[in-house]
Amino acid sequence: MADNDQHAGDAPAGDDRENTRIDTSKPSIARVYDFFLGGKDNFAIDRQVGEATLRIAPDAPAAGRANRAFLRRVVRHLAAEAGIRQFLDIGSGLPTQGNVHEVAQAVAPQARVVYVDNDPIVLVHGRALLATNGSTTVVEADIRDPESILGHPGIRALIDFDQPVALLLFAILHHLNDHEDPQGIAARFRDALPSGSYLALSHFHNPGPGMPEVSAQATSAEKLFNENLGTGRWRTRDEILAFFGDLPLLEPGLVPLAEWRPDPDEFVERGITYHTFVGGVARKP
Repeated sequence: MADNDQHAGDAPAGDDRENTRIDTSKPSIARVYDFFLGGKDNFAIDRQVGEATLRIAPDAPAAGRANRAFLRRVVRHLAAEAGIRQFLDIGSGLPTQGNVHEVAQAVAPQARVVYVDNDPIVLVHGRALLATNGSTTVVEADIRDPESILGHPGIRALIDFDQPVALLLFAILHHLNDHEDPQGIAARFRDALPSGSYLALSHFHNPGPGMPEVSAQATSAEKLFNENLGTGRWRTRDEILAFFGDLPLLEPGLVPLAEWRPDPDEFVERGITYHTFVGGVARKP
């Protein structure tokens, strides 16, 4: 994508007071992903990190697209087949095509969706997108503080934690460093879910010595992300499975994103990142 001055992120619409809190000198996880997805809500610094990532993993945009496609399939399944009507999407990132509320409400117009992100630009764009949608909201909060999310009045206004909830943790737990206790954070959210709820997550994956070339690429990408974004962990299969606790996973389990219940006509791009981004869905009995 060309680096020019016409990106919407360079002059986002919204509340001026909020815009002053957007730091254009530091890369943002949400905005780097936006770059990979071909969006325009990113700054030059985000594009620099994105382009450096492409030198290590040229198919990184394919991984971003696979994650969004996985999200859409999961949400559609949970709304249509599991009957879920409440979705809490933490680390939602910038709005793009096929957002959670669009997919869920296409199946069930009464579905309620809350987006949570710690990047103020997500709040600005989310509010603009959802200005006329009373069943969906976006709040600014940090996954590192579960209580601030679980007790947030804006979330409680839409999400009833006495009824089944779909907790969506797409591409967020791998941005928690080990010393931040991601396992403990995931456990706190799991504990808050009532019976009949679902936990869906996607995560960067290092397949280890069984795939040496892929593992080396994952190690290089992890180094780049930590040097530029301060976060990014490519974890082992067992480490990722631990985020589900003892919740039973739906078939086909924890798999490369494209392998989770693909649509019959879905095109699969099997680049080097194919095995370094995995996902799964579990149900709380």
